[in-house]
Amino acid sequence: MTMSAKTITGLLVMTTVLLTTGVVQAAGSIKDGKEKARACQVCHGKGGHSKNPTYPVLAGQHAKYIVKQLKAFRAGTRKDPIMNGMAAPLSDQDMADIAAYFESNRTP
Repeated sequence: MTMSAKTITGLLVMTTVLLTTGVVQAAGSIKDGKEKARACQVCHGKGGHSKNPTYPVLAGQHAKYIVKQLKAFRAGTRKDPIMNGMAAPLSDQDMADIAAYFESNRTP
């Protein structure tokens, strides 16, 4: 089966739109996230297993949820003086990597 040039062009345009609008996100890297999440573990515990009730447990949390919250902290739509500062320099890829790492740590 062959596709017409018009069909291929349409698929390429749609893919470009999805990628540039953030509808399709790059998957996070657990390995890269482990390194990037070192600072997070000061409050949230090793691997995201917080033992302090002040800080939420991130281990096993859904990556999409973590990314959503980090983006809200970065944008300032969710207010927390510490987290707003921590999230400010993070790229979308950094957030995806950190979220993948914490999601992967389901057990202590």
